[in-house]
Amino acid sequence: MFDASPERGLPNLPGVGYKPQHFADIFTDPAPVGWFEIHAENYMGDGGRPLAQLNALAKRFPISVHGVGLSIGGEGRLDRDHLARLKRLVGWLEPASFSEHLAWSSHGGAYFNDLLPLPYTEATLARVCDHIDEVQEALGRQMLLENPSSYLAFTESTMRETEFLRAVSDRTGCGLLLDINNVFVSATNLHTDPRAYIDAFPLDRVQEMHLGGHEADQDEDGTLLLIDSHGAPMADPVWALLDYTLARSGPRPLLIEWDNDVPEWPALADEARKAAAALERIPA
Repeated sequence: MFDASPERGLPNLPGVGYKPQHFADIFTDPAPVGWFEIHAENYMGDGGRPLAQLNALAKRFPISVHGVGLSIGGEGRLDRDHLARLKRLVGWLEPASFSEHLAWSSHGGAYFNDLLPLPYTEATLARVCDHIDEVQEALGRQMLLENPSSYLAFTESTMRETEFLRAVSDRTGCGLLLDINNVFVSATNLHTDPRAYIDAFPLDRVQEMHLGGHEADQDEDGTLLLIDSHGAPMADPVWALLDYTLARSGPRPLLIEWDNDVPEWPALADEARKAAAALERIPA
């Protein structure tokens, strides 16, 4: 088990996923947000405007690096070249936090541009823990693991998702990233209780929470299906679930995720203000 804590950690304030089109607005806004998240794979190049902007951003704000391509749950070995690029990015940026997903996205040399689900079995647990150990040793820091959004459940699963995440954290020493919208999407699609999921979640391991929008669709039988789209404001039931969670966990860093159909900066700043209001509503 990797025995380390984040070097700095994020402040218990709202943050926003950084988009280059907002660079000028961020630096002219007198009180933008408390921190920013970037996707690691967008900043693995050798230079140019993206890294120059990121360097300027990092001098003013804490940065969270969020990976989307390590394929933590994949059956094969981690891509060593990808991990080396990630190590170089984390090394010069020295972010406040690094996180990845409980999912797989590559197999047999092919990369799938999606975060695909896993059965929760002992074999999967061992594989995920081995991969997290490798990442944490390579980076020399703790990573956070994010709960997925689910559209199906595996009959071979032998443990609940919350049990699986707790076991991963116990074995590897990794922290957890709790995506509130993913909880709501999964609970709706799998016909479970989102509050019961929060009650069972190891909230003491949570170092960051994600907030985002979803879209409503239907499956082939006409049943409601929610899609984690990251392309809309957060729905009222998800704000309510956030209040429920924060009342149990206490304040945490809250990220506004908006990756598709990205609006102008004022719309993101307004979502961040709503997140700030949720932190202020936490019972004493």
